[in-house]
Amino acid sequence: MATTVLENVCKVFPPNVKAVDRISLDIPDGQFMVLVGPSGCGKSTVLRMIAGLETPTSGRIIIGGRDVTRVEPKDRDIAMVFQDYALYPHMTVAENMAFGLKMRRRPQKEINARVREAAEMLDLTGLLDRLPKQLSGGQRQRVAVGRAIVRKPAAFLFDEPLSNLDARLRVEMRAELKRLHSRLRTTSIYVTHDQVEAMTLGDRVAVMRDGVLQQVGTPLEIYDCPVNRFVAGFLGSPPMNFMEGRLEAGDGGLVFALDDIRFPLNPRLARSPAARAGQRALLGVRPKNVRVGESGSPREAGLEARVEVVEPLGDETVLYVRVAGQTLIGKADPHRRIAVNDAVPVSLDPQRLLYFDLETGANLATDERHGEE
Repeated sequence: MATTVLENVCKVFPPNVKAVDRISLDIPDGQFMVLVGPSGCGKSTVLRMIAGLETPTSGRIIIGGRDVTRVEPKDRDIAMVFQDYALYPHMTVAENMAFGLKMRRRPQKEINARVREAAEMLDLTGLLDRLPKQLSGGQRQRVAVGRAIVRKPAAFLFDEPLSNLDARLRVEMRAELKRLHSRLRTTSIYVTHDQVEAMTLGDRVAVMRDGVLQQVGTPLEIYDCPVNRFVAGFLGSPPMNFMEGRLEAGDGGLVFALDDIRFPLNPRLARSPAARAGQRALLGVRPKNVRVGESGSPREAGLEARVEVVEPLGDETVLYVRVAGQTLIGKADPHRRIAVNDAVPVSLDPQRLLYFDLETGANLATDERHGEE
């Protein structure tokens, strides 16, 4: 078992820089966990502490039921794949993959079998005699992954391993990593600042900001139910729209007021103790739920907008439109002719709207959701 547990882990660098602040995280055996957040949020520091390359200032790290907080990296039974491939240029692919096993004095027959098995998994069989300089970037990254696989560790640690690849290779390697994890089912902890990688790779995702863990959940849970404005705006491309307004009492409950526009809060949210009349708030809506050029059904909120930017993407068109002095990003049928400065209808589904406290950034539905668990 390679369950990995972080208990109130902190890391403070001199003179008094708190890189990681009391993170607690439970990663079950065999799970693919992604740590995601902007540069400088502390995610790589967390990974380095799990690997033993940094020592926590306080807290504990437990791998497979064993406290490894002060254990040397070589004794933790983990394998790490870095952004830099870190291959030995004078060694062949086979020699690079075998190096760690040779250092552990494994029998040559076992080394050959493990290298051959990993090479078959990663489609490297025909490249075993080549030097790293004779490989493409994607091939080199596969060699780095293969070097980790032959170890058969309790856990894999990935520190932004796809950052040096071009867009097409990143997509290919994401699929490769998903296939490998499905086959190996080894606990994997993956660090990235790319929210697309986080959403596509992770069984669960942990979102970090300024050394603090913001939210942990499945990609869909975090996408649909972000706990605060930061998480809502960080995950999703294009990012979530936010419109600033105020909660007011309306017929039958609370409404979100923006100039002369009114959006009724659904009755369950309106009963949440976090929502109250007179409160300044943000309305959040995903671009996919902003339908430009469509009036929508009677139950949807219809708005009039003016087009500022048109971005044709082939399968859809992304538009930036101006509504009540604020900009919204929405989507339209690619075959609908819409041009800059056009006046267009915009429809929003009230059931797809989120509301956040303007001061704290907290999702106003959070208290309601926690109360039901």
